Amino acid sequence: MSDAYDLVVIGAGSGGVRAARMAATYGAKVAVIEEFRVGGTCVIRGCVPKKLYVYASRFNDLFDVASSFGWQVDASFDWPTLVAAKEKEITRLEHAYVTNLEKPGAEIIRDRAVVTGPNSVHLVKGDRELQAKHILIATGAQPNIPDIPGAELGISSNEAFDLPKLPHSILIEGGGYIAVEFATIFAGLGVHTTIIYRGDCVLRGFDEDMRRGLEAGLQDHGIKLIYQTTIKSLAKSGDDIAATFSDGVTAPYGAVMFATGRTPNVKGLGLETAGVKLTDKGEIAVDAYSQSSVPSIYAVGDVTGRAALTPVAIREGWYFAETVFNNNPLAVDHSMIPTAVFSEPEIGTIGLTEAEAATHGDIDVYVARFRPMMNTLSTRTERMVLKLITEANGGKVLGCHILGPGSGEMIQLVAIPMGMGATKADFDRAMAVHPSAAEELVTFKAPSYTYRGGVKVGG
Repeated sequence: MSDAYDLVVIGAGSGGVRAARMAATYGAKVAVIEEFRVGGTCVIRGCVPKKLYVYASRFNDLFDVASSFGWQVDASFDWPTLVAAKEKEITRLEHAYVTNLEKPGAEIIRDRAVVTGPNSVHLVKGDRELQAKHILIATGAQPNIPDIPGAELGISSNEAFDLPKLPHSILIEGGGYIAVEFATIFAGLGVHTTIIYRGDCVLRGFDEDMRRGLEAGLQDHGIKLIYQTTIKSLAKSGDDIAATFSDGVTAPYGAVMFATGRTPNVKGLGLETAGVKLTDKGEIAVDAYSQSSVPSIYAVGDVTGRAALTPVAIREGWYFAETVFNNNPLAVDHSMIPTAVFSEPEIGTIGLTEAEAATHGDIDVYVARFRPMMNTLSTRTERMVLKLITEANGGKVLGCHILGPGSGEMIQLVAIPMGMGATKADFDRAMAVHPSAAEELVTFKAPSYTYRGGVKVGG
């Protein structure tokens, strides 16, 4: 078999697989090198298993409101059953990814790759040298583990899916997507859950109403929040782990999880040998077309640090193949990306936050708060929040933020008109679907408050 390829892709995650498949479809000879499992973080130890576990955790709330609809529920939960079902599903998806690669003719090589030059890659286990007209780095990122005494006693999101048993309690350090989503999962499955975070509220960078709404929702679900504090060390304490905090307090937990960001997987890739430049944060520096400082080497996905989201990596991989192998230069627009946080309550968001939009000129802010209809027959008091931010006097929609059931599904559809530059008047023309939560987005009559000259008016 020839060791010369048109494209060698290092990493079989979402971005790498899409790039390889599209390039092979366009007639390129492609090799994909992966030392673990095909599918990457999203399929194997990220988005997919996380969402499955979120579904599992939400049954607790459903059982809670069931009696108000006349149902009597006597349920119990079995962790090994969930873990086994998850493994079956991600194995199915992995096989589908493999099939999708092999069908157009891409070759999958199970090995570790090291870049040895602008057009060469060494296979460590196979001790082969591959030649490539183009190299694509799609190695993603890995959980960042703090450099503290006893850090090896903690776990990351990688291990959380396959714990031999559920801990009686868990301490999760971090305040981003991963921290709040896993807090939701563990609390929903009956684990006493605590979040410890160095900031003053979870989800830094999100709209303030979403942050505070989620904060209240997490507390309503029994999750304890410790702010402006970090873990300084971990130590064994019988069957538990004793965490010592920056304020000097020490407390025992059944497990400790780090959700303190992710680090690009560049170590040991040989990028310095090829002359590939990295950013100050250790990410591969690329241009709008995903090309690195070395013309023959490209990078997509989390390893570039642009937007650590699976759909973004997929789009970057697709556009790379279009640009390089289909003579159709395409650059991904990273300015309008919808995203969802599968916490409880759930969040869907796109565009500018209220604070950001207020610095861009005069704006109108529309806000609706109400109990989700499913809860109206029960004593549950959680509120749903929908916020629309527009240019003044019914102008262009600048941001949309939703907190509550189904917000992830809603924000995907909102992304379509916003991507087209829709105005408040365009939203108003849409007929409402009743009764639904989403109808609030098209029935706002007047702003809840405004900003004029950067000053909040009303509200």
